[in-house]
Parts: sequence; C-alpha cells; structure tokens
Amino acid sequence: MKFLCVDCDRQMAFEERAVPGDGTLAAVFTCPSCGRKTAMLANPMETQLVSSLGVKIGGRTVPDANFEGIRTGVTAGREEAFAPASTTKPGPVRWNVDAVERLGHVPSFVRGMVKKIYNEYARERGIEEMTPDVMDRARSDLGLEGM
Repeated sequence: MKFLCVDCDRQMAFEERAVPGDGTLAAVFTCPSCGRKTAMLANPMETQLVSSLGVKIGGRTVPDANFEGIRTGVTAGREEAFAPASTTKPGPVRWNVDAVERLGHVPSFVRGMVKKIYNEYARERGIEEMTPDVMDRARSDLGLEGM
C-alpha cells in the first residue's frame, strides 16, 4: 500500500511508526514536495493481522534475503512436533444458534477469519460447542476485547 499526496501527486514517504500500547498501530507519512502529512491508524485486530503476516510498516531498507520467509518460519522447533500422534482426530466445532447469530454481526469481509480464530481456540481447548460465552473467553484470552 502506498499513499499519494493529493496536491502534488507524489508518493508520500514513510516518516514514523508508533505503537501506543493499546494494541493499535499508527504510521505517519510525509509528502517530499509540499511537506503535507497523513497518518494511518490500525485497530488492534488489524495490527495483529499485519504483524502475523510479517509485514514491516515503513518498508524495507535492505533487499529480501533468499528464502527469508522460510527461514523466519522455522527458526525454532515446536514441542508438539515430537509428541506421539493422536489416534482420534477432533471433530468440527458445533456452533449453537446464539453464537451463529452473534457471528452474523461481524462484517462479512472478516467473518471467515473470525470464525477460524474461534474454531482454532475451541479445538485447542477441547471445546466441542461454540457459544457466546466461549466467544467472550476467546476474545479475552486472545487480547481482542476492544474489537
């Protein structure tokens, strides 16, 4: 994503990145011609998504190293990789009517991602049915209360 100065039609340059501590992320961009500034503010969920994708706000100053994405993804082993395989595979999480209704209030463009987050949360904890109470616990445990 790039920002353009409306007056000068020039690409704005990254100036500053701030993480206020409330889960949000702010970035400031400046036009190199006229000095006009604009800021971008990402909410906690957007900030978490961007961070999980490994996106660097402000761009890079050095070129990508060969296989950098792979190297950063395998820097450490996972303990569960060496655990004996389970003979029973957990079934899908059932969603009760109230949880489905609540999920319907989530904007459609992120609904699939939100449902996936809740399903993974439930599976990791052996929860078989998604309810609004489980959704509240997941939001709290995952640090997503402000969204």
